[in-house]
Amino acid sequence: MTSDEHASARRVDQQAGVMRTVRRTLLALAGMLGFAFALVPLYDVFCNLTGLNGKAASQAKAAVAMEIDESRWISVRFIVQQGQGLPWTLEALDESFRIHPGGQYSARFVFINHADRAVRGRAVPSVSPSEGSLHLRKITCFCFQEQTLAAGERRELPLVFQVDSDLPEDIRDLTLAYTLYPVALAASDNDDDV
Repeated sequence: MTSDEHASARRVDQQAGVMRTVRRTLLALAGMLGFAFALVPLYDVFCNLTGLNGKAASQAKAAVAMEIDESRWISVRFIVQQGQGLPWTLEALDESFRIHPGGQYSARFVFINHADRAVRGRAVPSVSPSEGSLHLRKITCFCFQEQTLAAGERRELPLVFQVDSDLPEDIRDLTLAYTLYPVALAASDNDDDV
């Protein structure tokens, strides 16, 4: 084999190697992209199952008849945070409770829309410490669905909750935080306001 033939064969081998590397890289990139899209829903499922990061349940739970542990007091505090882009305020009328695990309690919240148009939003809950989310049972909560408030509307909504009596003894304080986020109005919703 001449040196030209040998160099030509080496170039062909290099080009084949480059093409293999490009294909593998594109395949790895597609796999990473697919994993990135699947990661958010998988993380949400994992957090809902384990209570990790204080992810609170997003669906109502039935009230459970359980023995009220009157020998124990738990402090439950409510915090509200404003997400960007939502012209609402949310106020916890009952900012904190001292409760007995196992009892059923009701807290009141007021939403106010400061905009001159209807606005849709959602309150997203989280619980601290995160282990507490496994023992907090929300029976009725405005956070289970989006809320639409008319221009200037003020609405009082309840949270009915229960803390399981099997809450670990070392947890004496629970904080339930709500963050408000805007939700885009559908075109048909905007037509109703005109």
